[in-house]
Amino acid sequence: MTETSVLGGRLVLADRVEAGRIVVTGDRIAAIEADDAEGGGPFLAPGYVDVHVHGWGGHDAMGDEASLSGMARTLASHGVTGFLPSAVTAPLAALSGFADRVRRWISTAPADGAEPLGFNLEGPFISPRKAGAQDVEFALIPGEVGRARLEALLDGLRLTTVAPELEGSIALIGWLTERGVRVSLGHSAATAAQAALGYAAGATSTTHLFNGMSGADHHDPGLAVAALTTDAAFVELIADGLHVDQAMWPMILRSKPEGRVILVSDAAPLAGTGEGRGWLGRLEVEVRDDQCRLVSGGNLASSLIALDSAVRNLVMAGSASLPVAAAAAGRAPLALLGIEDRGRIAPGQRADVVELDDDLRVLRTMRQGRWIA
Repeated sequence: MTETSVLGGRLVLADRVEAGRIVVTGDRIAAIEADDAEGGGPFLAPGYVDVHVHGWGGHDAMGDEASLSGMARTLASHGVTGFLPSAVTAPLAALSGFADRVRRWISTAPADGAEPLGFNLEGPFISPRKAGAQDVEFALIPGEVGRARLEALLDGLRLTTVAPELEGSIALIGWLTERGVRVSLGHSAATAAQAALGYAAGATSTTHLFNGMSGADHHDPGLAVAALTTDAAFVELIADGLHVDQAMWPMILRSKPEGRVILVSDAAPLAGTGEGRGWLGRLEVEVRDDQCRLVSGGNLASSLIALDSAVRNLVMAGSASLPVAAAAAGRAPLALLGIEDRGRIAPGQRADVVELDDDLRVLRTMRQGRWIA
């Protein structure tokens, strides 16, 4: 017999918060019912989806299968019901090994963790001029890499970063797009015109807006300007207050059409472990004073937040309503990936739900109609 359960509280709908109940049958939302009597209950929002995350809780996305499982479980405790394990720039052989591990692991990934939706490669086709915390030794020029060397990466590859100004990038963007891979422009010194060509060639997103890219100089507009003015393009935002100052958040949200801002954590494996040293690929990083930076050079290197903090930060800063922030953490990343069966509190949607207290901290996470312990 299919199990039915009822969740009561403040439902975070697409355009409002409404007191009521969610009726869950099996793994689906069967109905939603308005009821003012549930107004004192927790917030019930769609599960969060992190499409750009390198690790969490000491677990590295580029580690072994046990590390991937640990990462999935830790993310679920932060309201994340789906994610893309994300690799940093590395040799093609190492990226192929990462892809193989993720593909093997997906079939045995834990049911009590966030669901893997494929994987993300943040490189290697990046500009050394805007490498940030990526290893420039392994940056490649698209025009110098034969397509046969990339074929082994395609199965399960949902998202990858490309700098559009590099030789051969426009052709590569088209080739990847034809094979169903979403391309994100980033780690790039492109002019606004070069970036526009990248979007026209098929790129659909922008890797951590303003970080690792040419910016908004009024005499020399770069990728950030093209990203904000190309309505169809998604933009990733790391809402930790370090990667992009809070004063910029309203401008980003006002510039982009509804549903085109995606909250990402870009979290380092050290996130959630306290102060100390670790690794991001081959680069040593240090966590100190709630910041993760490269030991060599001091560049900001990934974040230390999860998406629950990103949602809370946007709302508490007054930059977005809870429905807008929740959509940026759930419905927008799913739309980027072309996934339509979840991401909204609505009948027929998969019952991926995060339960939040008054301070928007995670109480429980439901995936496919079952609460995760």
